Amino acid sequence: MKDEFLAVLSHELRSPLNPILGWIQLMRKGNLNPAKTAKAWETIERNAKLQAQLVEDLLDMSRILRGKLSLNVGQTDLAAIIRAAIETVQVAAQAKAIEIETRLDPQVPVVMADATRLQQVVWNLLSNAVKFTPEAGRIEVWLEQANHQAQIIVRDTGIGIHPNFLPYVFDYFRQADGATTRRFGGLGLGLAIVRQLVQAHGGTVWAESPGEGQGATFTVTLPLMLAEPAAIPDNPPSEDAFNLQGTQILVVDNEPDALEFAAFVLEQAGAKVIHATSATEALALLPESHPDVLLSDIGMPDMDGYMLMRQVRSLSPAQGGQTPAIALTAYAGDINSQQALSAGFQQHLTKPVEPETLIRAIADLIQQQQCQ
Repeated sequence: MKDEFLAVLSHELRSPLNPILGWIQLMRKGNLNPAKTAKAWETIERNAKLQAQLVEDLLDMSRILRGKLSLNVGQTDLAAIIRAAIETVQVAAQAKAIEIETRLDPQVPVVMADATRLQQVVWNLLSNAVKFTPEAGRIEVWLEQANHQAQIIVRDTGIGIHPNFLPYVFDYFRQADGATTRRFGGLGLGLAIVRQLVQAHGGTVWAESPGEGQGATFTVTLPLMLAEPAAIPDNPPSEDAFNLQGTQILVVDNEPDALEFAAFVLEQAGAKVIHATSATEALALLPESHPDVLLSDIGMPDMDGYMLMRQVRSLSPAQGGQTPAIALTAYAGDINSQQALSAGFQQHLTKPVEPETLIRAIADLIQQQQCQ
C-alpha cells in the first residue's frame, strides 16, 4: 500500500508542473493576448499553491505520525473560520458552477481552539466536496450547537461513498479505488489529517453517504470550552509594516534564484541588500557590512545555516555577533524550527514564503530589537 502511495505521490507532485512549465514556455514566446496571459498567471499560481499544499499535507502527516503535532490554542470564532475556508475554495467552486450554501448559527459560542488548524479542517472538507461534486452541484455548510457541542456539517451532492469504503475513509494510504485517484487526484491524506486535527481538539468526525452517486455528509463535533469573547481590535497592517527604508540586510543563499527573489522583494520594500552565496562569504561580509538583519538559508554546501549562525553568535558584538537573524528555508519541520532557534536565529520561515510575510517578519524583528 505504501508503494502505491509513493507512486501516487510522484504523480501528484509532477502533475502541477505540466501547466506551470507549459504556460511559462507559451508566455516566453510572447504570442498570448492579455486575457490569455492573465489566465496563464492564474493557472501557474493555482498549481504552485497545489504543490505547496501537497508538501504541507506530507509534513502534517509526518508530525502526526511522530506525535509532534502542536496546537496554538486561543479564542476562536467558528463562523469566521468557516467563512475564511469558504473563501479559499470559492474560485474552484465557481469554476464548476457549484453553489455553496451556508447556515451559520450566530449563537454558537466562541471556543478555545487552534484557529489555523480548524480552518485547515474545514478547508479539507470543502476541498473534497468541491473536488467530488460534479458541475452545477451544491454544497451546504452548517454551524450549529447540539448536545453542548459545536457541530460543523459539510454536505455535498457529489459522487458519494460506497458503504464498504466508509469505515476506511479517514485512514492513511487508503483510496476508494485507483480509477478515482487518477480521475480526481490527491494523496488521500486530507481526511486522515482532518481526523487527527479534530481528535487533537477533543472532537469527533464522521462521514455518511447513502451510496455512490448520492452525495456525502461530513460532521465535525467540538467540545464547547466556553470563553468570554474578547474585544480584538481590527488593526490593518500599517504602512511601516511593509517599509524597510534605510534597513541593510545580508541575504545568504547558495541558490541563485532564491537569492535573487529574496533580494528583489526586500529591495522593493526599500532595503539595501548585501548578497552572499555561501556561509563562508557571509562570515567575511558580516564584520564589514554591519547589517541590521541576517537572512539565511539552511541547506547549503560546506557550511549549513545552523553552523553559520553558531559561528556568528561566537563573534563579538563589534564583529556582528549580535546581528538579528532569520532562517528562510525549505526545511519546514518542527525539529528544523527548533534547531534554527537553538543555533541562534530569532525566527524560522519556510519556503515558499509570501513577499508580505517576509517583509513583515523582518520589520517585526527590527522593531523588537529596538524595544529591547
